[in-house]
Amino acid sequence: MSKYKISRRDFLKYSGASLFLAGVPIPGYTKDKPPGNISVILLEGGMDGLTAVPPIGDPNLIAMRKTITPKDFLKLNSFFGLHPSLPNFSRLMAKNNASVVHATSFPYIKRSHFEGQNLMEGGGLSPFAEKTGWLGRSLDLTQVPGKALSLDMPLILRGYKDNDNFYPASIKNSNALISNLINLISMAHSKDEAEIFSKLSKKSSQASLTPRDPVSLAKYAGKEMSKENGPIASVIRIGQFDTHANQVSDDGYDKNGNHAKRLEIVDDVIAGYREGLGDAWNRSIILTLTEFGRTVAVNGTRGTEHGYGSAGLLAGGTISKSRIIAEWPGLSKKEQFEGRDLMATIDYRSVCAACIERSLGLDHDRIASEVFFTPKLPRVYDYIFS
Repeated sequence: MSKYKISRRDFLKYSGASLFLAGVPIPGYTKDKPPGNISVILLEGGMDGLTAVPPIGDPNLIAMRKTITPKDFLKLNSFFGLHPSLPNFSRLMAKNNASVVHATSFPYIKRSHFEGQNLMEGGGLSPFAEKTGWLGRSLDLTQVPGKALSLDMPLILRGYKDNDNFYPASIKNSNALISNLINLISMAHSKDEAEIFSKLSKKSSQASLTPRDPVSLAKYAGKEMSKENGPIASVIRIGQFDTHANQVSDDGYDKNGNHAKRLEIVDDVIAGYREGLGDAWNRSIILTLTEFGRTVAVNGTRGTEHGYGSAGLLAGGTISKSRIIAEWPGLSKKEQFEGRDLMATIDYRSVCAACIERSLGLDHDRIASEVFFTPKLPRVYDYIFS
């Protein structure tokens, strides 16, 4: 037990993280095994793309964000930098295994966490319009069932009847006790009811002792996905990006700020995936998702408010050339969305569609129509994977 013991501070740091695995090929059900793996990191709260990937070449950045722009950013090119909390991601970019999509968002502009998060997972045309998720619908078209390492099945993975979930306890020898108890209960029920208990017993026996911090979950997910008949999709949630205050620390040192700590976790999660995937890294794509960005202007408490455009981080061996993909809108007041936010010039659904096309082998037009319900959704595949 001591191996997995974490401090109260670490518990608070990692609380809220959860892992979902999906897409387990089954002989006789799955038509063809998809060509790759796809992993989604949900950044809940609204990641500040201008902090994660600061456009240092835009003269308005420092003019409007001097107090929260990292001074020790990692240089990507003459126009864009990278937050110093993302060293692993920076190394992947140097190896041509990572890219950034900037000034991007799902087509949602009302700045509500509940609506924005529902839309980024559901992938529909409006919040709460869909009971299934865009990744779940994609797996449905690929004909692979799934599981979630969670008490609930997240919206992003819902979409087919063969979905399932389990939540193994992190207590030594607990799986055997649960399985024995379930078997005893099933003996007292009818045949149909006993089959349900039998299914539950099988799930409990598949559980493993897995720490709950996001980095360990990423390593676990990578190892599972690297197996011959392992899952082909995973989702990890990382919350607390809603930095209305203290986006940087009292002394102005960015590394001690709330957003910096969140980005550090994202960076470690990507590194965890890289370690766990092993050789499967070469057929994998990882992408971040957030419901919206933050305001360009800084508020009076060294924070930012709900915004619109943000940045997406992509990593994986399926990327063969690192890029910063952007149609930069500018940061002057007149160039900001509604005079306050970074304008989104790239529909992030197009990025998700490209990652689905690469990992699951589905045709873009089918993804656009049947997954995102937007037949004319632009195809950006070549910008990411060529």
